[in-house]
Amino acid sequence: MGWAELLATGALWPRLSEYRDIPAGVALAHVVVAARGAPVEVAPGPVAELLGRALGALLPAGEGAKRLDLAGPGFGEPTADLVLVPVHPQTGEVWQPRTGAMPVPVDAALWAELAFPPRRTRLPVVGGLPAGVERDDPLPPHAWYPFQPSGEAFRYTLARIPAVREPWLRAIYERGC
Repeated sequence: MGWAELLATGALWPRLSEYRDIPAGVALAHVVVAARGAPVEVAPGPVAELLGRALGALLPAGEGAKRLDLAGPGFGEPTADLVLVPVHPQTGEVWQPRTGAMPVPVDAALWAELAFPPRRTRLPVVGGLPAGVERDDPLPPHAWYPFQPSGEAFRYTLARIPAVREPWLRAIYERGC
């Protein structure tokens, strides 16, 4: 299937639920390698919620930060140095941005969850609910604790990337997520 067909059929939307920390740990490792030890500024939104805290702990802060955002089929391409893009679930090909941004592969199901959140609460744009009417739809789910990518998946992925032999990345590998 092509990307358009995958998006149209909903094939990218399996439920990750409690297992989203594993592909997030893998994506975190790829972001760290792509940044080459430079600071990373994460765009506000779902990417910041997913990787922001972990990147802040692993990479230094300061000037010259590379901007990380989300890009992909049917989503668009923001102005960023690094972009999280999906890996095709059937072919294993990484979606390639047309801009000069460096693609950082992420599991297609996790990418779809970030790009097109499955649960959206729709609120009236103008006015509000009529007097005496109460909302009966559930509030969006919120975690009891901040999300943390899998440290095991992070280390496992880094161990298989040849760049782990470089001193700056070896130090991050040994410190862990």
